[in-house]
Amino acid sequence: MSEFQYDLVIIGAGPGGYEAAYEAADFGMKVALVEKDLVGGTCLNRGCVPTKTMMHSSDAYRIATQSANIGVSAEGVKADLNRIIDRKCEVSETLRDGIMFLLKKKKVDFVAGTAKVTDGHTVEISGNDEVSELTAANIMIATGSEPATPPIPGADLPGVLDSTGLLDLRGEIMKDFVIIGGGVIGIEFATIYSDLGTNVTVVEAMDRLLPNMDKELGRSLKMNFKNRGIDTHTNAMVEKIEERNGRLVCFYKEKDKVQEVEADHILVCTGRRPVTKGVFSEELEEKLLGARGFLQVDDCYRTEIPSIYGIGDAIGGTMLAHTATAEGRNAVAIMNGKEPEINMNVVAGCIYTSPEIASVGLTQDEAKEAGIDVITKKFPTSANGKTIIEELDRGFIKLVASKEDHTLLGAQLMCGRATDIIGELAVAIANGLTIEEVANTIHPHPTFVEAVCEAARA
Repeated sequence: MSEFQYDLVIIGAGPGGYEAAYEAADFGMKVALVEKDLVGGTCLNRGCVPTKTMMHSSDAYRIATQSANIGVSAEGVKADLNRIIDRKCEVSETLRDGIMFLLKKKKVDFVAGTAKVTDGHTVEISGNDEVSELTAANIMIATGSEPATPPIPGADLPGVLDSTGLLDLRGEIMKDFVIIGGGVIGIEFATIYSDLGTNVTVVEAMDRLLPNMDKELGRSLKMNFKNRGIDTHTNAMVEKIEERNGRLVCFYKEKDKVQEVEADHILVCTGRRPVTKGVFSEELEEKLLGARGFLQVDDCYRTEIPSIYGIGDAIGGTMLAHTATAEGRNAVAIMNGKEPEINMNVVAGCIYTSPEIASVGLTQDEAKEAGIDVITKKFPTSANGKTIIEELDRGFIKLVASKEDHTLLGAQLMCGRATDIIGELAVAIANGLTIEEVANTIHPHPTFVEAVCEAARA
């Protein structure tokens, strides 16, 4: 009999945590999954799933009200924000129920409460005025991240929200909305509320939208936003937020001139920080956390204490739900003396604008910085039949390949179903396919994905 209650205790029931629990159970490990809030984590409850659910509603409203030119006219169409929020909650609840069902089926013990790691094998659980202990051969930290609010004067005023607060906002659809931050979260909410008829202004401090992605994507997105009536300001630094006559006013400096814009609400979405404070005893916290609060791990996801592992947003890197899931599965394999099977070098990023945006592998600029000579292939989706049929805004598919042997190294997409198509290109990159091999594979017509073939043949 083991000296520990469990083979593995996982702290955090987001995509990384619950998928790691499934994997560990399949290895025959006795597992406990600890969560202080709702199972599913940020992605399911305050991130990916809720925003995409709301976007499905806003997109339906946009299509219903803007389709006269294709022969479809509707009268009396109304967007009901309260019902949109209700459905968002219903979808999350359905998926949470599914997770709990699988945890029970795989005999994973779900423990509700706040966890604190006190040593390499002990987790203290508090909740409902009770404190208990769990012991485990291994401990995995999968506590995720939370919105980080910059020190903007007035950011604490009523009506200034982070993404979590905005997802619960009910009532009438706001007339004017300011978004501080032109990254993924900001532009997805800009898309949602613009489609619902709100006047949206985006203020971004960097020189383009999506500053961490291929610069051509950011430029094209800004043009698409302009066509949709979204007012976008880049190289614009927010100085303060004030209240005026029951409204909020955002002051920002652009081209050395202070500008202002009024809003019913302001969203601040300038980044996220790891949820690691309080997860460890003071002694362990000082030992295991880096300067920015990220848990420090090696290539095998182990901390300085070999029995404590970290995955997902808690360790930084590519902070995406599917990355956390893959890291969790690989970490469990390592615990069981197996080689991790999931390739962590090829991770796609997806953004749910219209048209969608997706990227995987190297950009042209990244390849240049790495000293890799590349060729690029590009196809404008304005020449794609499915794009014309569905009246999507301008877009493109761009492929980056080695100049020496034409091996595909990266892809950047702005097109219909980009978030689905990117999977094909991720497989191609992970398996070392060449541009020619992609081009010589028959793609169905008429589809969005055939534009991949056209780009490869360009």
